[in-house]
Amino acid sequence: MAQNHQNDSLGGENMPKSQHKQTNSGKKRSSIAKISVLFSLICVLAMLVYKNAETEPIIPKESDNTAEQPSTIPEQTPELESSSPDNNESKLLDFNPAATDSTKPELLIKETGIMVDGQRVSSYNFSDPIDFGLPQDYTSVQGIVTFRGNNFRDSGSFGTADIAEKQFSDSYWTVPTTSLQAPNGSVWTGSGWVGQPLMMTWPKDVRSHMNMYDWAKNSETLTEVIYATMDGNVYFLDLLTGKKTRDNLYLGFTFKGAGALDPRGYPILYLGAGYNSSKGISRAFIINLLDCSVMYEFGATDSFSLRGTLSFFDGSALVDAETDRLIYPGENGILYIMRLNTNYDPAAGTLSINPSEIVKWRYNGKRTTRDTYWLGMEDSAIIWRGHIIMSDNGGNLMCLNLNTLQLEWVQNVLDDTNCTPVLEIENGHPYVYTSTSFHGGWRAPVNETATIPIWKIDALTGEIVWQKDYTCYTEDGVSGGTQGTLAIGKNKLADLIYVPVARTPGRTTGKLVALNKQTGEVVWEKETQVYSWSSPVTVYDKDGNGYLVFCTAGGYMYLFDGLTGDVLDSLQVGGNVEASPAVYNNTIVVGTRSQLIWGVTLT
Repeated sequence: MAQNHQNDSLGGENMPKSQHKQTNSGKKRSSIAKISVLFSLICVLAMLVYKNAETEPIIPKESDNTAEQPSTIPEQTPELESSSPDNNESKLLDFNPAATDSTKPELLIKETGIMVDGQRVSSYNFSDPIDFGLPQDYTSVQGIVTFRGNNFRDSGSFGTADIAEKQFSDSYWTVPTTSLQAPNGSVWTGSGWVGQPLMMTWPKDVRSHMNMYDWAKNSETLTEVIYATMDGNVYFLDLLTGKKTRDNLYLGFTFKGAGALDPRGYPILYLGAGYNSSKGISRAFIINLLDCSVMYEFGATDSFSLRGTLSFFDGSALVDAETDRLIYPGENGILYIMRLNTNYDPAAGTLSINPSEIVKWRYNGKRTTRDTYWLGMEDSAIIWRGHIIMSDNGGNLMCLNLNTLQLEWVQNVLDDTNCTPVLEIENGHPYVYTSTSFHGGWRAPVNETATIPIWKIDALTGEIVWQKDYTCYTEDGVSGGTQGTLAIGKNKLADLIYVPVARTPGRTTGKLVALNKQTGEVVWEKETQVYSWSSPVTVYDKDGNGYLVFCTAGGYMYLFDGLTGDVLDSLQVGGNVEASPAVYNNTIVVGTRSQLIWGVTLT
């Protein structure tokens, strides 16, 4: 289980001014032409910025391709019934996963159970099957509606960016957040892991029925940032200005996860709390965004859970539009599937749900004890066709048939796994990219190191295709390894994946690594003097050139050239960034532990 830093904001609580230089004429800065100049600039920035326990990150000038190369395991996979050379753009493929001898579920899973509408059953089949399509078909709305965008979890950005100077603008907006104290005394500040904002361009006729301020209702176009934070609030902001579009929604629980919007464009927010509060046990909410009322709650003290009263929801839900079903894994070890029975009339501005056929699936791991290899899912799940792929706290990467609730394969991913797996179809074949963390005391003591593999896994069988290992440190409650989610390259970055690895090669340092998808070989690595739990985001211009936005616990936001790893710009944001940014065209939004939400424009 990932535990966000409590009262631990490496960049300090006070927001320093941007270190970006501004000319007297107000003109845009010229691009930095040489990497040596950029390196010097970053060194100066690091000296000027307020420092806490760690030195601020300094990116090495040159790429380091000397790391040990991965082991490659020959693929032994059944053929797909149809294929196409176009990644994620093929016709709808059949997907029939099946275990090999090494990925049989019974090797790692002791038992599973099913409950339907409060009654335990030995088996269950849905009468109208769940069948998810390609990621570009998950939603047609203009926005980012779930963690990493869609059912493949392969994008934290929407649209294309108009990038000329390859820099962050000197003009940015900030919005203050606050903190929330839990009953046990823990104080949760600002935005934490995973903390990705959601974004939606609401049609004007939909906004006319919302509890927005008049100026927001009457705007010709408006993209709303919907940001649930650890202070118990959901913030509603104008993407371009940061101006509040409506009052905060205070629910009084710490929200670590992104939540999710309904992919059909319905004004519904699905949001899970990540910690208990004075208001009670953590739970999941279904919220009407017309008036910000709570329509339904579930998950608190669920008697079907094998984790007792723990009921956190850090993952981000998905909705099957065709069957009107919500699919939501919880850290209580239960996968919830429910028919919403949604009734939405956009003309009248009315919305209701009446959940039925509430199906719960649970499992128990063979390694699970009270103190190690816990049950429960903190990541956000992949869904492809009728199958869900999800990692858990107990080192299990599981592929489950959603329509029969039978496990199809389980891969051993060694440790408490918090990063979200990512799916990609390559030459007609589906693969999963993922990694894990180092939970001290499970595989090695806290004061030692452990291996953190990055894996490419065959989604049909669960077999490992290749793995690349890193050696990581950890701290109690603030784990090393891969906490942020991998970024999948597309367009001109289509050969690469990007992985943030925390607490390597030292206890407080980290790396952002670019690996070749086919071989797992290192293409480039960049070391930061403070590690990162944040997820890198790929951004593309109209020509397909790719860039990475990457934030660190040292309080820096970086812009990288995705092909070369060259640092194009950096911005000091005044505090530890555990949250993952989301990018809408040219605008980046991310929150910090030092209680600020930032809106930054790429130029």
